[in-house]
Amino acid sequence: MLAGYLAWHRSVLLHKCAGLTGEELARRTVPPSSLSLLGLVRHMAKVERIWLRERFAAEGVERLHPGKDVDFDDADPADAAADYERLLEEQRLADKIFASAALDDTFTHDGQVFSVRFLYLHLIQEYARHNGHADLLRERTDGATGA
Repeated sequence: MLAGYLAWHRSVLLHKCAGLTGEELARRTVPPSSLSLLGLVRHMAKVERIWLRERFAAEGVERLHPGKDVDFDDADPADAAADYERLLEEQRLADKIFASAALDDTFTHDGQVFSVRFLYLHLIQEYARHNGHADLLRERTDGATGA
C-alpha cells in the first residue's frame, strides 16, 4: 500500500509537468514565490536522494542542489530535460533500495532512529504537499487542471 501511494504521488507530479517546455516548467507563476514546476522536480530529486541514498543506504553521493532553496532559485529552463531525467533516476534508485529493505529496517540520522516505513510516509507527504503546489503552478502556466 505504501509503495502504491508513493508511486501515485510521484506520477501526479510527472503528470503536472507533462507537455511543457523548459521555459514553462521554470516559470514562477505565483510571485513573489520562487516556486516553479521545475523547482519542484529538482526539489523532489534532492529529497529522494537525501533520504534513500544518503541517509538510509549511506551511499557516498554528492548532494543535489546544496543550500537553502537552490533547487528552486537556480532552476534553469535549459536544464529542464536533464533535471526531469534526474528525478526519474532518483526514483528508480530509491525503488531499488526499497525493494531490498523491510518496513521495519532502521537507520540513525542526527541521533534519531528512522524506519523504512517512515521513509515511505515522509516521501508520500512531501509529494502530496508539493503536488498541491504543482496544481496551482500548472493552472497558472496554461490553465490545465485535474490529476
